[in-house]
Amino acid sequence: MPLTRRALLGSATATAVAAVLSPTAAAAHRRPRVTATAIRQIPLQGAVNVRDVGGYLTYTGDRVRQGLVYRGDALGKLTDADLTTLAGLGLGKVVDFRIPLEIQYDGADRLPAGPVAVSRQITDNGLFGQLMAAIGSRDPVRQEQMLGNGRAAAFMREVYRSFVTSAENRAAFGATLRDLARPGSGPLLYHCTSGKDRTGWTSYLLLKALGVPEQSAVSDYLASNTIRAAYDARVREGLKQSGMMQNPDLIIPLQEVRNEYLDTALGEVQSSYGSLFRFLTAGLGLDIPTLSALQNRLVA
Repeated sequence: MPLTRRALLGSATATAVAAVLSPTAAAAHRRPRVTATAIRQIPLQGAVNVRDVGGYLTYTGDRVRQGLVYRGDALGKLTDADLTTLAGLGLGKVVDFRIPLEIQYDGADRLPAGPVAVSRQITDNGLFGQLMAAIGSRDPVRQEQMLGNGRAAAFMREVYRSFVTSAENRAAFGATLRDLARPGSGPLLYHCTSGKDRTGWTSYLLLKALGVPEQSAVSDYLASNTIRAAYDARVREGLKQSGMMQNPDLIIPLQEVRNEYLDTALGEVQSSYGSLFRFLTAGLGLDIPTLSALQNRLVA
């Protein structure tokens, strides 16, 4: 962050925002390797991408606290054993980013007693409906027309752009980060369907706001590819074996997270707000006391 802004904010809040880079600068030193230490999975049978967001070192040498923030995929297929595991996390709130169509398909969250369930819909820009329509058609020509020749990846870029351009989406992201800043609140888990896009963007913003270096924040984002690889491959094989798709590889761009998707959101942040710091404050409505509260609660 520029020194002039540090001076304006004062030393008490400088740490909270010092590592929030402009998207242009951030993209210049991206492409990290994803290592096993970046993946802090919670072992569940009915969900594959639930993990602790804590544990990362910040620029100051402090560490994001573990056991307070969790990210995940859909929780509608949790087993009884999974509920016991989830109960052990002591969750106070579970925030569901899914839209009604996703919940209708995958089922409502199955949760242990205790956490408050909050529906905080973030639009997928029609992604889920597009995917279901393509697969449901069973028509390889239509599927190629809808998803082939780079169209699936282009659609994903538009989804990420909407994370920044949609006022409703910004309000949902901002409300979730404010929940995490609230002193005395219990551990919180936020999730979408696959735990990679809406959930991945939320996690990236949180880690950057906490002063986690760009490489670690992006590694956390990209880890969904490692975690979901086997499951997603089984989905594609099932679509082929069932005759739903002759070329299930068409959906790979929809299953993956990619630097180009994240860069699209950050590019929109740059053009609309000028910096990630301004997006957090003006775009998401996080004032300096809230950013400081995030630091005080989540960094040790």
